[in-house]
Amino acid sequence: MIEPRTLAGFRDYLPEAMMPRERLIATAQKVYRSFGFVPIDTPALEYLEILSGKGGEESDRQMYRFEDNGGRMVGMRFDLTVPLARFAAQHVGQLGLPFKRYHIATVWRGERAQHGRYREFMQCDFDTIGTKSVAADIETACVIHELLQAIGISRFTIRVNNRAVLTGLLENLGLADKSTLVLRAIDKLPKSTPEKVVEELTAVAGCTAEQAADVLKFASIGGTADEILTQLQPLVAGSEKGEAGVERLSEILRGAAAAGVPASHLQLDVSIARGLDYYTGAIFETFLTDLPKIGSVCSGGRYDNLAALYTKQELPGIGASLGLDRLLAALEDLGMIEKVRTPAPVLVAFFDKTQLTAYLEIASAIRRAGIGCEMFPDAKKLGQQLQYADKRGFRVAIVAGDRELAAKMVQVKDLKTGETQEVSTAESFDALTQAIQKILAT
Repeated sequence: MIEPRTLAGFRDYLPEAMMPRERLIATAQKVYRSFGFVPIDTPALEYLEILSGKGGEESDRQMYRFEDNGGRMVGMRFDLTVPLARFAAQHVGQLGLPFKRYHIATVWRGERAQHGRYREFMQCDFDTIGTKSVAADIETACVIHELLQAIGISRFTIRVNNRAVLTGLLENLGLADKSTLVLRAIDKLPKSTPEKVVEELTAVAGCTAEQAADVLKFASIGGTADEILTQLQPLVAGSEKGEAGVERLSEILRGAAAAGVPASHLQLDVSIARGLDYYTGAIFETFLTDLPKIGSVCSGGRYDNLAALYTKQELPGIGASLGLDRLLAALEDLGMIEKVRTPAPVLVAFFDKTQLTAYLEIASAIRRAGIGCEMFPDAKKLGQQLQYADKRGFRVAIVAGDRELAAKMVQVKDLKTGETQEVSTAESFDALTQAIQKILAT
């Protein structure tokens, strides 16, 4: 016998885990569509040259790669942004610009598995391709804000920064040629200690002790958005990119406020760097107030040069990704996941084999009223069927034995309170469906 088991870092999804996932996906789809984003899909496998070198050394190290049976070197996508850049370059003639898409699909990274992080996980991305307008940057913040609220989360913070500001600082510190290594070190600040980051800045990035101290001092700037912007201006003075980055941040904050995003939900944080190499402008990370240690649940930013690897046409882009599995783990920790194992709230019990058509008629009438309904498949004792209903998480059970069917009535049992009421079905099933709807509304 082969032992049934899953690979480390991978998981099966039982119904009680899968149904909350589907609800989150449906919520994300609804929010994305409300802003005009359209769905696409791309292959799980890409030519290795499409993926390698696009996200940095860590992404390359974590990428699953192999030679297929046709002798081609291929890789499994580690995110949905790099495939989007290839997709846009390949199909831009058909798509037109600007192009706004969302993509909800599985990605793979061979990283160390931990709570809320797996080697196979789903991302819910939205992106705008073909514009450098600050309006697209502002809309990205608005979509993240709307998405978290639609999910039912009220205590969260979207942290925003701009890679151009970081670039300007590094230019002024004489570290422009080491920007990738410095940014990777800064990106580890939320998960590490200042001492370890300084150690990486000096040992790996090659900064002097004074440069490392200046970088850390910059990343520690705090205060209100206006206070931070005021402190940034002299630090990037003389750097065209840096000065433009500060102005862009100011525009994003003003625009998001005008669009209804409160300052308590959108905060300027100059320590945010984002580890992926392809970001060039605005960057976002979203943290839950009650679970900050779980990390960012929705991240992204502007990448104006990524598609240039595949086409000579300029295809700037910006977007963000909801980390579905990490967010689900957080919602579970916060007690926000309802423990049910059925998508249908109503169970029709089955007693008499000779009355199969009567039970089918009742179940069909309930579904026609727009209420999910399952009929038990075997004629068993009521106790067994109610045990099944309790285990699966049904809210209502419809019970009708010979006496009820002969009298053209059913018993409607509220499985939460245990209360039962008799409802007539003599003329129609309207009274039955109304009784069920009343229970489900409580």
